[in-house]
Amino acid sequence: MPLTELADHIKTSRPDCVLSTEIAFDELTVNVALASIPSLVEFLKSDRNCRFTTLIDITAVDRPEREARFDLVYHFLSMHENQRIRLKAEVREDEMAPSITSIFPAANWFEREVFDMFGVLFTGHPDLRRILTDYGFRGYPLRKDFPTTGYVELRYDETVKRVVYEPVNLVQEYRQFDFLSPWEGAEYVLPGDEKSGDAPA
Repeated sequence: MPLTELADHIKTSRPDCVLSTEIAFDELTVNVALASIPSLVEFLKSDRNCRFTTLIDITAVDRPEREARFDLVYHFLSMHENQRIRLKAEVREDEMAPSITSIFPAANWFEREVFDMFGVLFTGHPDLRRILTDYGFRGYPLRKDFPTTGYVELRYDETVKRVVYEPVNLVQEYRQFDFLSPWEGAEYVLPGDEKSGDAPA
């Protein structure tokens, strides 16, 4: 089924769920109301014209300038129809998204990863806890306001013979370069650096 027909079929069949559709780069994206995600996912899986029976991925995009800060993004594959589809739903920071683990058990780890990296909570998830970061980790690494250096560093301390957490301590201010040498205070000039100075063009 062509993507335009597929988009029309989904909109006609589930107007209660679909906010809008768009086709770009030969891919169909369906914007869906947050609360309607499980209902639409169930439809996409069971409808004989869709049969999106494989969950490829769940991820998110951080847009801190918006009131609905996150885009929750789902990717599905229909091996029967040889088609892919993307669902997108906007989520506020104080909102919880419905889990789809009862429909796709593979969503378990995907939803845990979205929680771990972005802090998006899922209602109805059987075991929502961090999956990639350490126990007691502070913050959500894929949010745009999370510092690239993190807050703490983890290392093995030979004196106490155990792993210790310490605040990040940078020897040099992060990304404060003089643009002539890679490190502040260096007494050498790399080839080509003279071009950035007062040398004639």
